[in-house]
Amino acid sequence: MAQPINPLITEQLDALLHGETSLTANLANASALLMQTIPTINWAGFYQYQPTTDDLILGPFQGNVACMHIENHHGVCGTALATQTTQRIADVHTFAGHIACDSASNAELVVPLTLANGTLLGVMDIDSPEKDRFSAADQVVLEEFARVLLTHIDKA
Repeated sequence: MAQPINPLITEQLDALLHGETSLTANLANASALLMQTIPTINWAGFYQYQPTTDDLILGPFQGNVACMHIENHHGVCGTALATQTTQRIADVHTFAGHIACDSASNAELVVPLTLANGTLLGVMDIDSPEKDRFSAADQVVLEEFARVLLTHIDKA
């Protein structure tokens, strides 16, 4: 089993984003922090919700090239957005409707991002080449990471 995600990552994020108001800068640094501190992942980033087209568009990320548009309700990311629930998938190849942007990815954790006023921002997406990479404890840490990120975005 993979090394657990260190919960101090949320404190690092809070300090890193302190005083920054740019959404792009905050998402870019958050994706870099995820990629640099979480062992055995191959992609970390964000898809931003586009209400006019009801889909997600690729935002700041770290990793290999990625799908640029994901329809709401499709794939792991679209499912997380549509259901507003975190999707922790042990083996993406068994997920009905999985979108294979990178064939090396085997596990995925996607957290929906919604601002305090109810506005859908998008999703935070993390992939791993290891099946069953993300534990329930990792999910808790990454949901807290997303919560801290959203507090900085809501301040902007």
